[in-house]
Amino acid sequence: MTKKILLGVFLSLVIIGSQPLSAQFLPEEIAQREQLENFLLTAEIISFKEIGEGVTKPVRLFLKKDNMEGSGVWKNPSGIQGSYLEGWQYEIAAYRLDKLLGLNMIPPTVEREFQGKRGSLQLWVEKEYSLLQVMEKNIPLPSTGPEADNWEKKKYLSRAFDALIANEDRTQQNTLYTKDWRTILIDHSRSFRSEEKYTKHILFGLNPLREDSRPLPFRKLPREFVEKIRALTFDSLKQAVGPYLTDREIRAILARQKLVLKEIEEMIKIVGEDKVLY
Repeated sequence: MTKKILLGVFLSLVIIGSQPLSAQFLPEEIAQREQLENFLLTAEIISFKEIGEGVTKPVRLFLKKDNMEGSGVWKNPSGIQGSYLEGWQYEIAAYRLDKLLGLNMIPPTVEREFQGKRGSLQLWVEKEYSLLQVMEKNIPLPSTGPEADNWEKKKYLSRAFDALIANEDRTQQNTLYTKDWRTILIDHSRSFRSEEKYTKHILFGLNPLREDSRPLPFRKLPREFVEKIRALTFDSLKQAVGPYLTDREIRAILARQKLVLKEIEEMIKIVGEDKVLY
């Protein structure tokens, strides 16, 4: 029997209440990341098709290795596209930083050549719906119980992560939810900005970079996540992201590190540490 290693297979087995909802991927999924990365890197490409969504023209690759099958999203945007700077390498950097910070919300992502071109290959995950579908179809968000608590906390966690990496493109379409309302984040090719405005201000917070944006604070964050942000150094980031970010882009992260931590301190002053950190 062929064994499929699509991450969505595992996501569908979650039983709410059987374990803490601290991470979006389950412990067994996190334990398999190295295996999944190797599969994405070395599996044979047996077929492919254009996905038909997004300006970066992503392609779904169908993969097979030994008795395992799966698929992934391959993309290789580079340079200015639609007035935005795009880079496939930022997909890989975001995933590696996700692992470093214990975010556990971005699917395994590696560098993979396709049709003679370098690009990023991210494991395909099965979703129940995107935030866009929730809004368009008026799907009720969870309002009580562990699902509601988890959904709310991950909203702020996603916001803090996007502020740290200067992600210009967190849209309703690239915020995904599982059936039990765990959050999965995709599409990070417009991240890691290094221009001065992205090192003096952050995209989200009490006073976000965009002047027309309402305050988008980080109301609740895991203590461990905040401490891992606090511990970031040039060397630790360089080791994590390898060749996928320039030194300037790494220094820009460190500039935003200070801004994110200051934002968290401001929230603590306003409502109290026990209300912000958990």
